Amino acid sequence: MTTLQLIALAGWLIVMGGVLRRLNIASLWQDKKVQHLVFGSAACLFGLWWFRAGIFDGLNVHFMWLSALCLTLGWRFAMLSATIALIGVTLIGKESWAMLGVNGLLGVAAPISLTYLLYSLSFHKLPRHLFVYIFVCAFFPGALAIATKMGLLAGYYFLDGTYNWTTLTDNYLVLITLMLFPEAMLNGMTMTLLIIYKPQWVYTFYDKFYLQDKD
Repeated sequence: MTTLQLIALAGWLIVMGGVLRRLNIASLWQDKKVQHLVFGSAACLFGLWWFRAGIFDGLNVHFMWLSALCLTLGWRFAMLSATIALIGVTLIGKESWAMLGVNGLLGVAAPISLTYLLYSLSFHKLPRHLFVYIFVCAFFPGALAIATKMGLLAGYYFLDGTYNWTTLTDNYLVLITLMLFPEAMLNGMTMTLLIIYKPQWVYTFYDKFYLQDKD
């Protein structure tokens, strides 16, 4: 492990330690619905993250789906579910163990935290409308989340000396523009379907705020 990887791993363990301390473990073990959502989401992420494309080692692209995960489960359970998926793809060799901390911080914690921040800001600062929820909380955060992850990972590889900036821009960062709209659509459509057919599954969606008295 390099120095940056050790620092990232330490930071990731601190973050997850804080998550687990504040997590409602009793709800996870006693509530079957919560179990199904957390572990079912982890299984879906695992399958989605299995499929990826890339030329250079580590410079892979794949759909993330983390904005929808955050809105559905809330910040803490989303972190837990995504961590389970990350450990799963690492176990099968899609990611290296040395990169676990980096992937955890930059590929999981940063996108989920960004999504929850944007959701919180929109909830308190913008009109509570269905389309505001879909576009401002799911669609645009989905695009920003994948751009943030790819930008941060490129910065890590550059600082760590793994790749020079030309290689990163020509073979990785250039793909951000191709991933923005599909990732945004994936998260936006997921939340649209969930709030229509299974609103009780969505932790951050409240009928009384987004649907009542909106005629």
